[in-house]
Amino acid sequence: MNCELYEFLLEQIDAITEEWLLDREDKEGSIYSKDASGGSVQMLREQNRLTNLTVASSLLLEVEMFEENKKNWALVVAESRVNSRTPIYEVLEALSKARQAFWKFVERFVEKEGERILRSDIMNWGIAIHKAFDEMMVEFSNRYDELMNKRLVAQQSLIEELNAPIIKLDSSIGILPIIGDIDTTRVQSIVDYVPNRCVEIDVTHLFIDLSGVSMIDTMVANHIYQLMAVLDLLGIKATMTGIHPVIAQTSVQLGLDFSKIQTYSSLQLALKKNFRSLAIN
Repeated sequence: MNCELYEFLLEQIDAITEEWLLDREDKEGSIYSKDASGGSVQMLREQNRLTNLTVASSLLLEVEMFEENKKNWALVVAESRVNSRTPIYEVLEALSKARQAFWKFVERFVEKEGERILRSDIMNWGIAIHKAFDEMMVEFSNRYDELMNKRLVAQQSLIEELNAPIIKLDSSIGILPIIGDIDTTRVQSIVDYVPNRCVEIDVTHLFIDLSGVSMIDTMVANHIYQLMAVLDLLGIKATMTGIHPVIAQTSVQLGLDFSKIQTYSSLQLALKKNFRSLAIN
């Protein structure tokens, strides 16, 4: 009877999807909303059809076939939901409704076949179908989590780059302009990011311009000093420019020794003084 049920579900596959679509509610900003755009509805229709085909394949008791279908389905749906920024709870809710719509057609098959269907058949179908939906939810959650983590890592990398953009002047000289308020959290991010980035893009002389920073506290000043020390250990020469009097006073009060580091009142002056000698070297 499994094959007969499978064939029946294939014949009704589009009807199952329409049943599921009719169960949507109004949800502002959601692709699952009853008033979603035509493009979203078509996407949902295609993906729900894939959902139903995947679940139906579990009735054939061919484990490898179902596993392959499940993985393909999870990847397609997860990529789509990540791109549409759909929260995972909405997807799980939609899958719950898809399960209900799917089971309605199993019930119709039972009614259609009447006494040919044994109670044990119904129980076995229920176990197989619910197990399939549960496994699909787990697979989807894993794929969704992987894709979201990749996106977050990429966004974090972009944030770090924007937070501390290193502008290359030539093959080995770079400028790091630090602009705006700078606190302990931000400066720690800069300290973690800049040395690695300098190595990645082969910067051997970095001009750190602080003219866009009006005030820093003692912790921030200490972190900047640490950054200079790390760059020195990596063989990267560091030159500080645009240091405000307040920053200089804070550094002196902390006892930070910047005597070994080139410092200039402005980036323009530093470049003017250094470019010729750097070009010769």
